[in-house]
Amino acid sequence: MSDTQQLRSLNINQVSEPVRRKVAELLDESGDRGWRRLAELLGVGGRCRLSPLELEHCSLKVLESEGSPSLYLLRLMGEKGYTAMDLVEFLQTLGHNDGVQLLKATGIRIVVQPGSMAVLSGQRVKLCCLAVGHPIVQYQWFKVKHEVPHGNGPELVLNPVHVEDSGFYICRVNCGTSFEFSQWAQLDVCSVSAAGYGSVAGAQENQIHICVQPQSQKLIVGDQLVLECFATGKPLPRYQWYKNQCLLKAGNTKHYKIPYVTKANEGVYLCRVYNEHERKDSQEVEVSIEEHPTNARGPAENSEDDVNNRPVATDKVALLIGNMSYWNHPQLKAPMVDVYEMTNLLRQLDFKVVSLLDLTEPEMRNAVDEFLLLLDKGVYGLLYYAGHGYENYGNSFMVPVDAPNPYRSANCLCVQSILKLMQEKETGLNVFLLDMCRKRNEYDNTILIMEALRVTANIVFGYATCQGAEAFEIQQSGLANGIFMKFLKERLLEDKKITVLLDGVAEDMGKCHLTRGKQALEIRSSLSEKRALTDPIQQAGCSAESLTRNLQWAKAHELPESMCFEFDCGAQIQLGFAAEFSNVMIIYTRIVQKPPEIVLCEAYVTDFPLDLDIDPKVTNKGTPEETGSYLVSKELPKHCLYTRLSSLQKLQEPLAFSVCLRYQYQGMEETVEESKEVDVGKPLIANLDISSQFKRSGCLQTCQMTHSPCGSCLAGTDATEPQLRPQNMQYSGSHLNVYNPSLASASGFPQSEHFQYSVYSNALGTGQWSPYYSSYRSSTNIPVENTDDTSELVANFSDRVNFQ
Repeated sequence: MSDTQQLRSLNINQVSEPVRRKVAELLDESGDRGWRRLAELLGVGGRCRLSPLELEHCSLKVLESEGSPSLYLLRLMGEKGYTAMDLVEFLQTLGHNDGVQLLKATGIRIVVQPGSMAVLSGQRVKLCCLAVGHPIVQYQWFKVKHEVPHGNGPELVLNPVHVEDSGFYICRVNCGTSFEFSQWAQLDVCSVSAAGYGSVAGAQENQIHICVQPQSQKLIVGDQLVLECFATGKPLPRYQWYKNQCLLKAGNTKHYKIPYVTKANEGVYLCRVYNEHERKDSQEVEVSIEEHPTNARGPAENSEDDVNNRPVATDKVALLIGNMSYWNHPQLKAPMVDVYEMTNLLRQLDFKVVSLLDLTEPEMRNAVDEFLLLLDKGVYGLLYYAGHGYENYGNSFMVPVDAPNPYRSANCLCVQSILKLMQEKETGLNVFLLDMCRKRNEYDNTILIMEALRVTANIVFGYATCQGAEAFEIQQSGLANGIFMKFLKERLLEDKKITVLLDGVAEDMGKCHLTRGKQALEIRSSLSEKRALTDPIQQAGCSAESLTRNLQWAKAHELPESMCFEFDCGAQIQLGFAAEFSNVMIIYTRIVQKPPEIVLCEAYVTDFPLDLDIDPKVTNKGTPEETGSYLVSKELPKHCLYTRLSSLQKLQEPLAFSVCLRYQYQGMEETVEESKEVDVGKPLIANLDISSQFKRSGCLQTCQMTHSPCGSCLAGTDATEPQLRPQNMQYSGSHLNVYNPSLASASGFPQSEHFQYSVYSNALGTGQWSPYYSSYRSSTNIPVENTDDTSELVANFSDRVNFQ
């Protein structure tokens, strides 16, 4: 079959989607030689004329997420029977030679894609890729970037397979001068005992079989917990760990690890293994943890008296705020990643966590008020902030995203006022972790008259930088932490006194050549007890305050339940929801049933409230990354359309939108549309109405405080606590993130990114090193392992640092 004959036998809709999209982009950008001119040619020299309604549908495509009238026109042409050769002839008439060359290189069609699987070492494994093309196709297998020896056929056979064969495989199909790549296939190989192998020998390849079960463990406070589960199957099994039947958000790999366990980690654990076809649960195992002096990392840290008299919290709550998208100031990037990772770590320490991104001044004040409602006598309260900030006359200010340029104290939140309100709650521990600049604001000469704080021995400040200095984040393509969080996350789970833990972070930061001499952690504390973030929770009964606190926290976690809609045509659409932050929600839709007489079926969501200011161009996308959601993409179900709703705190009314279905019956030219209205109430933080301009006045705009019990800066030792001296306190930030246990875990192959590094600090002294988040995929398009402990977001540093 010649190339021309093959193009004549290939329907336009059978042309690979990337090629069709490139041709469509060419037509969209060509003006008088674009899709309208192509439609005219169809009416003059084509077999079928487009109806006025079809042309109108093409025009309206610019308002939808795809945004391509040409792509819709090409699909209509395919449905009317036009072939790739017909399109070539039309493009030649229009003078689009680039489009002609694209189509003539589409002679390869991969009909069988290799599939991902998990197997045991010693088995026989076969990866298959089958393609058709003229005159003959050739195969070339690769493991990541390296060619596989003897991998030059449609089947890649590994017999026997070894553990070192684990990884990602892809097949390149060559035909003359053109080529196509297959999908990536992940091979996960585990070595088990002969008995384990024998138990799975009779299992079918496409069935899940758990061959490594987790084991019960008896540990001592401070030990490391490691639970392991491994299953074979095809498609590749995924993992989700549960504790006491509650989903562990950070437990979505084969190994579940807690570096430093406490009594709060006791419980019954199991692992759920699943793929697209089935799911199985591992055996339940019990993890018990004893308090014993032998758990010590040194006699000075964990004596017998320490264990017997260890402080306890009546509860633990945390507010995390990350401000990035400033209206009148330089944009930041790292706060999103920092808040997300801080949330996952604090959850492992049994904190009730609320996380918020990009808050205005009223929203920040109201969020702090809600945080104060969660505090009570003996509660551990933690406030984490990442964003722009400054410090004047010993008072620290957090800058909302709507602050004017220049901003002053009247536009910002004073940290010391928040501390005063926290003290009034008689909290057991007040921790402030502030990732912001502390340079003086030359536009703000206000001198505040302060009221003295109570002298209490329960305050710890961890400043990302010293007084008068800047804090930085790294600018790179991809996701990255700020400098402070880069080192803090490595130690946050340690079972050590909070000041000792921060001393370790300060030492780690001091070893970083990028920030040496520019940014150093500063610690201020009035702590006189060995209180740690790992301290156990011991509630004295079920008080009214505790019930109120739990109810308030639960309100910020409420997600709509998954729902299914059946339309008149018989198609069924599933609608699901997931929380990325307390004020960011992902909606995913997919078609779960389609009648056989329907040849075209599309589902999407639209008509969102104007409060959310949603761009239709980034809704109903094929991947979460296309919507701006980079952090939970691997935890969402696959093969859906995704829509990301941010700034949920701005919702004034219940969230109502439309679920639409567009479909076409076989043999009919017209498409039919149906829609259903959905009201899911107020999800997540929208329940708390923090966007109200004059909701409460609890969070003072300024603070009245002349003296602070936290004046001394620790010099890296915790042998003796600093003497209380009448100095002003500094504070610079807080974060807050909400976790929802109904967030589903799912598979997905993230793509590697190219990184480039630079550093900046803005002229106002409020800048941070800023990473550039890129949604493009690298030229090699190599996936990253996502079934084991290799998915951590790691910041990379460059040897070249450029300051502006």
